[in-house]
Amino acid sequence: MAEEPQATTEAPAAPAAAEESKVVEVVVAVAAAAEEVVVSDKEAPAAEEVKKEETVEETAAIASLDSFKEESNRVSDLQDPEKKALEELKQLVQEALNKHEFTAPPPPPPAAEHAPAAAPAESIEVTKEEEKTEAAPAESTEVATEAPAVAEVKPAEVVEEPPKPEAEVSAATEEPPKAVEEAPVKPAEETPAVVVVEEKAFETIEESAVSVAEPCPASEEKPAEEPAPAAVEAEAEVPPPPPEEVSIWGVTLLGDERSDVILLKFLRARDFKVKDALAMLKSAVRWRREFGIEDLLGDADLEAAAADFEKAVFMHGVDKEGHPVCYNAFGVFQDKELYAKVFADEEKRQRFLRWRIRFLEKGIRELLDFNPGAVCTMVQVNDLKNSPGFFKREFMQATDKAITILSDNYPEFIARQVVINVPWWYLAFNRMISPFLTQRSKSKFVYAGPSKSAETIFKYIAPEQVPVQYGGLGKDNDTDFSTADAVTDVTIKPGAKHTVEIPVSETGVLIWELRVLGWGVNYSAEFVPNAEGEYSVIISKARKLLATDEPILKNSFKVGEPGKIVLTIDNVSSKKKKLLFRSKTKCATE
Repeated sequence: MAEEPQATTEAPAAPAAAEESKVVEVVVAVAAAAEEVVVSDKEAPAAEEVKKEETVEETAAIASLDSFKEESNRVSDLQDPEKKALEELKQLVQEALNKHEFTAPPPPPPAAEHAPAAAPAESIEVTKEEEKTEAAPAESTEVATEAPAVAEVKPAEVVEEPPKPEAEVSAATEEPPKAVEEAPVKPAEETPAVVVVEEKAFETIEESAVSVAEPCPASEEKPAEEPAPAAVEAEAEVPPPPPEEVSIWGVTLLGDERSDVILLKFLRARDFKVKDALAMLKSAVRWRREFGIEDLLGDADLEAAAADFEKAVFMHGVDKEGHPVCYNAFGVFQDKELYAKVFADEEKRQRFLRWRIRFLEKGIRELLDFNPGAVCTMVQVNDLKNSPGFFKREFMQATDKAITILSDNYPEFIARQVVINVPWWYLAFNRMISPFLTQRSKSKFVYAGPSKSAETIFKYIAPEQVPVQYGGLGKDNDTDFSTADAVTDVTIKPGAKHTVEIPVSETGVLIWELRVLGWGVNYSAEFVPNAEGEYSVIISKARKLLATDEPILKNSFKVGEPGKIVLTIDNVSSKKKKLLFRSKTKCATE
């Protein structure tokens, strides 16, 4: 009795399904939001202090937990417990491949629930048969004890009825030893002396003998089933099927060292709990087969839908560590026509989800490398400007479903989450969900309000890699500059002037482009020759650039002699400004 509570407390230690844990977290989070999250007396001062800080500068950077450092995916860099967990997982994966557990469908839950109930039913039937067989010897024993009472019969009667009793008596004389073994009464050994009985008593012996003798045919049929061992030997001679081959993201499990990198993703997603990681891997492989991942890659209908969907989700450039960057611009769904096209009904939402998974799969296969030491994760920039957010039920349903699928089947593919243009309502939401996130997850997130969004992005992504709409100089189909042309960024203080000098030592065409975030500055450009006595050439007169002007200013000048291009930026505003510029020289023929 003392061990039962211990078994009860150990049961929850088993790994729960990912969906169940998420449902619990969401329910708790929603309940906390409805009740406005009651804060204890010890936590109240801290909460009030944080609230004051957010009130002072709501549009500033909200949070920057820059403590996350991506782990190495080289086996040699792992700690000993991590190496041991990886080796154990590889052994379990090999066993699962040998048994074809990845392709075999999981046992249906209803059958598992009813299986324990079937065993008692069989035991009940066996018990009834045992009771029946035990009842027969009891009757024969009772007759045997009564036999001496009717033993005074003439010997002539024994001769008159020999044929019929002899067969029955022989059966009765053969079976009673079993009755003697089962029943405690031993008078059954004296049954040969009870041959002369009354007809009624003899019929009782016959019934008991038949009831006891019923199992005999079954025992006689058993020799007919003796070929079973030979069949078993024949089956044993058949060689087992070869291990199944399973690939995920174009990499065969246990095929080479790239497989180790993938297994490490599942281990890290489950805190190096080997059995949990194996269960997650099996579930992901099964989901990929059911979802039809390979068919998605060649779906022409989804390929045609990219023109609309890529306004909301697109890849552009890499961060400073070489991670591909994915941008999620939810504000485009302010367009009612596009919103209806994507979220109007379940069929359209499912179509968008399939396209999103297809988009991710192509990005993983084309942009990531699973070789040890290579880049195998992405950076996500989530733009919440004009996002439908909680105010659109269909949008939230599609978002929740996508997040569940991605977190369950694409572990450790995000190196960092940069959330920009965070609105005021996200402050409460972020504080509400923060307690339910692990420190590892929270350390990957960086939040920034509208005024700090570009500055926050530049911390992780170089300006030449950042799209124009997010403050950078990155453009598609640019014939003059590419992401290989580095950008210089300078901070100009309020009321200060800054000059950019670009030396020119050869003839050709000098092209430059610059950008001041938010503009509100005066700009001018001129060419100054190196030769003494030469006059400067005014390229652009001083003029004020406003926030309504084009985000990027591009200009060029044909150079015929050595000199320099001088760009002057006068910050006449009361705020510091971020200046971005770059230049290159092309031949005159170009």
